[in-house]
Amino acid sequence: MKKYWKIKESGQRPQVEKLMYELNISRVLANILVQRDITTFEQAKDFFRPELSFLHDPFLMKDMNAAIERLEAAMKNGENILIYGDYDVDGTTSVALTYSFLKKFYEKIDYYIPDRYSEGYGISTLGIDYAAKHNFSLIIALDCGIKAVERIAYAQQKNIDFIICDHHTPGKKLPDAVAVLDSKREDCEYPYKELSGCGVGFKLLQAYALKNNIPIEELYEYLDLVAVSIASDIVPITGENRIFTYYGLKKLEDNPSTGLKSIMCVAGIEDKPLTVEDIVFRIGPRINAAGRMDSGKQAVDLLISGNPEEAIVLCEKINTHNQTRRNIDKNITEEATREIEKFSKKYKYSSVLFNPEWHKGVVGIVASRLIETFYRPTIILTESNGFATGSARSVDGFDLYEAINKCSDLLESFGGHMYAAGLTLKKENVQKFRDRFEEVVSESITPEQLVPQINIDAELNFSEITPKFYRILKQFEPFGPGNMNPVFFAENVSDNGSGRKVGAGGAHLKLNLIQEENPFDDIPAIAFNQGPLFDKISGENTFDIAYTVTENHFRGVTNLQLNIKDIKTGQ
Repeated sequence: MKKYWKIKESGQRPQVEKLMYELNISRVLANILVQRDITTFEQAKDFFRPELSFLHDPFLMKDMNAAIERLEAAMKNGENILIYGDYDVDGTTSVALTYSFLKKFYEKIDYYIPDRYSEGYGISTLGIDYAAKHNFSLIIALDCGIKAVERIAYAQQKNIDFIICDHHTPGKKLPDAVAVLDSKREDCEYPYKELSGCGVGFKLLQAYALKNNIPIEELYEYLDLVAVSIASDIVPITGENRIFTYYGLKKLEDNPSTGLKSIMCVAGIEDKPLTVEDIVFRIGPRINAAGRMDSGKQAVDLLISGNPEEAIVLCEKINTHNQTRRNIDKNITEEATREIEKFSKKYKYSSVLFNPEWHKGVVGIVASRLIETFYRPTIILTESNGFATGSARSVDGFDLYEAINKCSDLLESFGGHMYAAGLTLKKENVQKFRDRFEEVVSESITPEQLVPQINIDAELNFSEITPKFYRILKQFEPFGPGNMNPVFFAENVSDNGSGRKVGAGGAHLKLNLIQEENPFDDIPAIAFNQGPLFDKISGENTFDIAYTVTENHFRGVTNLQLNIKDIKTGQ
């Protein structure tokens, strides 16, 4: 698929040169800092050396005082407290964090994860009925609840109070809960707006610890869970999230929780430097697989386990779920691809597919895979409890949530973010929704948003890639949304003759590149899914590349390597 290279504007020259001098770094690196709104020495110091002391006061969050007062009252009065969370990574890590921490100070506490198939997303009447039956008078809802107006009212009829800890966009009316913690509330002045659901749960516990003189280090023991939630939920790794992720990755490397350590062992990433990508592609999918294929409660059981033998048994079960999930989503993706190709002339701007036989647990993954091929807003629906329900994914820069909102009269419910959403509608409304959504997208999406875009930070010639350069570049980590791994471009490069196709069917390229300006030194490179370009870049052909600078760890040896994102040839 053709990709558009968008080269970012350079930072203001005086700011760039000032940072070059003050930090003793190259112009390229100083420019990247300025592009990311880091323009002073103090800002750069805070960026390169994040501190847990930089975390905001949790009592700045609207309703935090009310939440702590209700939690303390429940403990004082001996009430049963239920920790309730969504079945995905963010929800299960939120529940594991909150349950594990509060359990150290209070015994009458349990947790509940709704069933994806019988209850669906968010607060369910079945969950409330369970709480009532087992005499829970306080529910702490994590990563869900911000739109559960009717469900919270139903809970009040059963004398059950709610503390909601959510990070999704609120609706026009907030639930009538004891406390609604969500920094995206219009009336919330909390300084950082991009917390994960687990992050909001952390702020609740931080406030409880501060109020009750509990050493905050006891809460920091769970930062690995917070980092896993942030990476897996694809929230920006800026501000507080960057601090959480920075220290959470250190915790994962040095002393992970028993449950997460078992996942790392199964995934083959123990005893190595960890990145956000390791969480996204190795840890997160395995946690998610429990809720997709069976029950999210299995994930929480694993994440709170302190017994290594028990954790391994639970982890192997979840890993089996993940293997099954991979086979199912591969088959559904192939079916969906054929469907899109069949109707591509009628629906040019969006894809809305419905098949009652598709597995509900993988529709979000399938939507993401289809965007990789067709690159347009995509919604995959299946049947659940008599309704069409599913997941939506967007392309860069397009507000999916707002587009779905314009079709809300055809929906029973929906929620989510700019780039990902969930929705439910009557089966008889699917075709009307498909046509309306196509119309809405066609009127609002730009031609540029229908072409995959590579955002390039700067030109970087091979001669500039020195050990010092990479040592400083690594300090930009952790990378993720809002602080992506810098992408560079280099012109007039060529393979030294040793390049070859690798991988199944020769899908990838393994190259050793040289540049005309420095023809004697080569640098290893890997180009995933670029195998078909081998003939065009072979021999003496020169070409341009967009790439990141990474490390390759192989058999105990670490070398610098270019990860090629795209190749432009003159042919």
